[in-house]
Amino acid sequence: MLTSTLASTERSRLWSPESPPDSDVELRRLLSVAADVLDELVAHPGLDEWLAGQPRVVDCVDDAVDAAIGAAYGSTPTDVEAHAFLQRTLYRINRLMLFWFDDLHHYDNDRSPYLHRLRAKIEDAWQTWELSQVPNQRTLAAAVPLALRTRTAEDVDPLPSAGCRYFRDRAPLAAYRRLVAIASLDGLVEASQLSRTLGGVSNAVHGTLTRLLIEEYGGGREARKHSTYFRTMMEGLGMDPTPEAYVDLVPWEVMACINHSFLVSDRRRLFLRYVGGLLHTEMSVPATFRCYLGAAQRLGLPAAATTYWELHIKEDARHGPWMLEEVALPLAARYPADAWEIVLGYDQQRVMSARAGAATAAAAEAAALSARHA
Repeated sequence: MLTSTLASTERSRLWSPESPPDSDVELRRLLSVAADVLDELVAHPGLDEWLAGQPRVVDCVDDAVDAAIGAAYGSTPTDVEAHAFLQRTLYRINRLMLFWFDDLHHYDNDRSPYLHRLRAKIEDAWQTWELSQVPNQRTLAAAVPLALRTRTAEDVDPLPSAGCRYFRDRAPLAAYRRLVAIASLDGLVEASQLSRTLGGVSNAVHGTLTRLLIEEYGGGREARKHSTYFRTMMEGLGMDPTPEAYVDLVPWEVMACINHSFLVSDRRRLFLRYVGGLLHTEMSVPATFRCYLGAAQRLGLPAAATTYWELHIKEDARHGPWMLEEVALPLAARYPADAWEIVLGYDQQRVMSARAGAATAAAAEAAALSARHA
């Protein structure tokens, strides 16, 4: 018998719309049970056919999502555990879009209507909240090229953030290892979202994006794929290079960036926002990675532990201008009425990346403190 069936019978003691959790303890319990149930649901053979016969099984997941949305995005202060639950739920569903060369039955529910509805419900509330964190760029109109040039010029060589300075100047090995563990969730499947945007007709913009992907994928040679360099870096540190080995260590702010990339790369209507976000990433990565490289060098780590940073510092110095001159600006000219969405995507990625960077630094500092007291 599935534990989800048991959870559904306890629904009234967990939460109901008429009686929401009245304490943090109750909310944590609900989210914990729902996370376990969701894992079972995603893996259940023929999920939607099975749910047709016992639809109440998903009640505790649906209720947990409602409670978490209220706690994370409501008028009261946002709740870290609620954010984490929502982002992990999204990630658990989104990862079905990538092929991991594992058991084929793991993908039985990749088009499940229930999972798609659950994802859409979270995304709607989450993106409304995220968009409230950035200015509305609809008024830019013809000023989009200038806005993009101004922003990219600022992000090519900015003053390092507090988090960057921590890694560059002070982070001990335990903190550096935590940085690598957190970054591995994306680094080991790098550029996967970009690959999902390249279907359709060929043109100059498509050609540049394809060229970018080919470089990220090492020209089809596994030894030169960027994710291979990340794996080598992990092995040099004695860390487990298995994808998702450290997923439980990833702050929700970092997971939100990954889920956002899934969203904007999956929906063609959001393509301009995706391009804006990718432009920010390619422009800003060299400055951030110089801090990480500085940390590795200060710690005296071998070359294998620094090559990934060095590669991106070098290549993204080219990729950023490609994205600006050959992708973002041509698209702004092609879609003048909607070009403001490129700036919106850029600004949104800028806010989310800064938030993720701060969370990563905080997690690394906590790991260092824990190591000192061990």
